[in-house]
Amino acid sequence: MDLWLFQLINQFANRYWWLDTAGVFLADYLGYVLVLVLFLFLIKDSRKYWPMVFQVAGAAVLSRLVIANVIRLLWRQPRPFVEHDVNLLLSPSSSSSFPSGHASLYFALAAVVYLHHRRAGIAFLAASFVMGLARVFSGVHWPSDIASGALVGILSGWASVTAYRKLFSGRGRGPHNTRQTTM
Repeated sequence: MDLWLFQLINQFANRYWWLDTAGVFLADYLGYVLVLVLFLFLIKDSRKYWPMVFQVAGAAVLSRLVIANVIRLLWRQPRPFVEHDVNLLLSPSSSSSFPSGHASLYFALAAVVYLHHRRAGIAFLAASFVMGLARVFSGVHWPSDIASGALVGILSGWASVTAYRKLFSGRGRGPHNTRQTTM
């Protein structure tokens, strides 16, 4: 199933320059746009959104640097281009592909944003999904890598927000109450 879905998506790479350019941008650079938007939240209202950014940092460390790396140590999965003939658009990496570090990081960010601001969070989740799809399209990840990274990221985002709220709610500590807001 993983190979079939990978081939279904990756078959469109190296056909059209504009699609390849979009795929590379989405796979490698869309994450920077998401981080920039996160900083725009701070510019808009730093007092209100600083706890969210703090929780994003915690979720990022937990998802990408702890959980994803531990799983990669325990379960080595070669990237698609190692075992199969693929349309590769990005520089090859020798690290294990399972779970996707990009997916775990950006879905963690999206989950935290969603728990603070639903509309923006939905946009962040959609962007993270498109980024994951683009990484499959570009030939560097299996669909299961993206799905597992998304799960790790979403759970890490939820855990970060929950831990922050338990630590700082009702004790007079922390910048302010971090209840969900809408714009």
